[in-house]
Amino acid sequence: NNTSQLSSLPLQILLYVNGVYYTFYFLATLAMIIYKSQVFSYPDDFLAPDLAVLFLMAILEVPRLYLGFKGNLTEAEAPLGLSLGLTVGSVVLCVYLLLWQTYVLWADVLLNAVLLSAYGLESGLKVTAIAAFVS
Repeated sequence: NNTSQLSSLPLQILLYVNGVYYTFYFLATLAMIIYKSQVFSYPDDFLAPDLAVLFLMAILEVPRLYLGFKGNLTEAEAPLGLSLGLTVGSVVLCVYLLLWQTYVLWADVLLNAVLLSAYGLESGLKVTAIAAFVS
């Protein structure tokens, strides 16, 4: 039965929500890094890596979401698999900002916990969608 629709509506909604949330996450985290650099004695050689991780994460987020949308809508496992791979990279960077950035405030913990939860849920839906496309 080739007429059945395999693309996942929950995944599509979550990708959209993640795109909106990530924009908020990026701006809030950037504002907090700037705030922390003003309020705390932030060693110069620590400010650059924290900012670099945040910007690298933002750069990864664009193809990650694009490939997720495209793979889901076209029911193609390759872009969805690539998106899943990029999600792994995003999770590593998110964990860095959660555990190893120079100063971690409660707001950092909250923002990163929500993002990690969304990545986890999204990854589960991607794996389920890929399995449906392949079968």
